[in-house]
Amino acid sequence: MKVLAVASEIYPLVKTGGLADVTGALPRALARERIEVHTLVPGYPAVLDRLATAEPVHAYRELFGGAARLLRSQARDLALFVLDAPHLYRRAGNPYVDERGRDWPDNAFRFAALARAAADIGQGLLPSFWPELLHAHDWQAGLAPAYLHSGPRRSIPIVLTIHNLAFQGLFPAELREPLLLPAEMMSPEGVEFHGKIGFLKAGLHFADAITTVSPTYAEEIRTPENGMGLDGLLRARAWVLSGICNGIDTETWDPRGDPHLAARYDAESLAGKAVNKAALQSKLGLSRTATGPLFGVVSRLTGQKGMDLVLAVTEDLVSRGAQLALLGSGERSLEAALTEAARRNPGTVAVQTGYDEALAHLIQGGSDALLVPSRFEPCGLTQLAALRYGTLPVVARVGGLADTVIDANEAALAAGVATGFQFSPPSSEALLRSIDRALAIWGKKDIWHRLQRNAMRSDVGWDRSARLYGMLFDALLEAAATGR
Repeated sequence: MKVLAVASEIYPLVKTGGLADVTGALPRALARERIEVHTLVPGYPAVLDRLATAEPVHAYRELFGGAARLLRSQARDLALFVLDAPHLYRRAGNPYVDERGRDWPDNAFRFAALARAAADIGQGLLPSFWPELLHAHDWQAGLAPAYLHSGPRRSIPIVLTIHNLAFQGLFPAELREPLLLPAEMMSPEGVEFHGKIGFLKAGLHFADAITTVSPTYAEEIRTPENGMGLDGLLRARAWVLSGICNGIDTETWDPRGDPHLAARYDAESLAGKAVNKAALQSKLGLSRTATGPLFGVVSRLTGQKGMDLVLAVTEDLVSRGAQLALLGSGERSLEAALTEAARRNPGTVAVQTGYDEALAHLIQGGSDALLVPSRFEPCGLTQLAALRYGTLPVVARVGGLADTVIDANEAALAAGVATGFQFSPPSSEALLRSIDRALAIWGKKDIWHRLQRNAMRSDVGWDRSARLYGMLFDALLEAAATGR
């Protein structure tokens, strides 16, 4: 089976968050299911600079403001199409915002171009590659299903995956004509959403199947509380909506061979964990004589991620003899407040803003527990890495966090299946109660080590999820072939 995936980022070429990890890892897992994935991505400088070779396969004389080329390439074991449109993508900043953190004013055209190219490939633009199915990721690819449905040829089956419903791609209605959308699509049965053009809304309406990145999140987004205004549409299309948990790349995230760790270890021999904790403490200026657990955080510093809750319990952590190591960036006010908390608590709290891949690995390998107090979380990847590294996750009972971490309640402890700690609701009081439960078990080393081993034996890879995607793709192709 040949699949065209469409995404705005892909690891290891360009990454701003978990979307890139998924689009980089899922094709490899699907290959084991005999599904050949080619991924279409924008030609950002970071992408073009890392292509060893690139074969031009199509030229656009004009694509939303300038000439463009489709390039066919390979990066590691990823098969790629790259949309090289200098007027849209060759600029400083990240894929979505400029160097000052402001949205690019032409984002509507930048990602409409990506969607338009995807639709063209889906309708046979390239004789050497005619996909049987289109897999669109998030709002940036959301117009691809709309363009396919308005195209001159039969549409191929379309799957749209929601990675975070909070980001929807909303643009002024007057862009309808410049975006080459038919007039009849500017309606609730098309791309219109509360008087604007909704890229994600368009994808949700026109896709043959909708997936999101965990079963619990698939339920949550059908409610007014978590549906971000799209819950009505998602309830109406509930019969094509499902949740498939993300995985992580278990070769990149592997404490048995991680080059970023001071010592390697596995579930059978945890001694290396203490060596990594000491290395992390030394690197961040934390006291190495502390006897309490070290809580780690690797996160965007936003309210959605519950980082204000971490800030609220920092002094309580310190008073209980614990330490905190935090890596992340985001809202300036949170960055400043957390940095100030570290200044007030030298040797017990360390905060590093920005992103450092090596330090992220060392925090996973050297921390005893990982705080993930998100107010909502479609899936989450840091808790999966924490499980892999025997770093017990302390998570809010939402979305994929609820699906992937087994709470150390009395029943789970008795059954020997617990892998971490859940709390609800997402509040500082509930978080602190969960931390106190973790501290109580920390004092019982045999139980703590049992939880670590349970966590490290959790299935956090992509194989099961790839099989579920494969079954979904097969069902869609069968339905298309039989006219159902």
